[in-house]
Amino acid sequence: MHICKFFANFVADFEDIMEKLTKSQIKLVKSLQQKKFRDELGLFVAEGDKCVEELRKSFELVQLYREGDNASHTEIEQMSGLKTPQGVVGVFKKKSDCSKSSEYSDLTLALDGIQDPGNLGTIIRTCDWFGVHDIVCSKDTADCYNPKVVQATMGALCRVRIHYVDLKEWLAAQECPIIGTLLEGGNMYESPLPKTGIIVMGNEGNGISQEVRKLITHPVRIPSYPNEKASDVIESLNVSIATAIVLAEFRR
Repeated sequence: MHICKFFANFVADFEDIMEKLTKSQIKLVKSLQQKKFRDELGLFVAEGDKCVEELRKSFELVQLYREGDNASHTEIEQMSGLKTPQGVVGVFKKKSDCSKSSEYSDLTLALDGIQDPGNLGTIIRTCDWFGVHDIVCSKDTADCYNPKVVQATMGALCRVRIHYVDLKEWLAAQECPIIGTLLEGGNMYESPLPKTGIIVMGNEGNGISQEVRKLITHPVRIPSYPNEKASDVIESLNVSIATAIVLAEFRR
């Protein structure tokens, strides 16, 4: 049966949550580890009590599986994407695409080709802490509904809006300061920083792409100590850590 056709039966079966799980249901939940099925079904998965409960505040819960309640330990293991399953698996509906939104927070983060799901999840959680409500991502940035991203955010997806756009085109249309972390930038702690604008963080290995670099109006550098002129300052920092440092300084 085609997976989309099965979806109707899948939702109908949820009306009786105590019904014994079928192999097809387990297979469908497991399939949400892959982006193509998340996109096709409009669903994503989260694991663990804390993460699931946080997401329920903002996302529609389609089904909740709990070990010892409506699922066995083996069934949870089969559905889980974690090495050590936490006994709770929630299936949620994705939110509608907000990439065409014209409203953004005063301080917005732009991500240029962030590949690692763990980094993206940590960045989303960091933005939540520092009150940055919008993250604009290049289309080659990791999927925010990737289970590893969802787990790393610990529910921050409820409060931070994620937009996927043609980043070069989007930045070119903005009329505000565009701040980028570049090796040739000025010392972040000695340079005057704008109170509002867009902060650009680049790919883990290559940094900010050449196309996007041309649009940066305020290049800054996170200095290393004691040798702040080291040529590998940015490369030596994990992008999620660098993002936290930059946001902390802007908020200060």
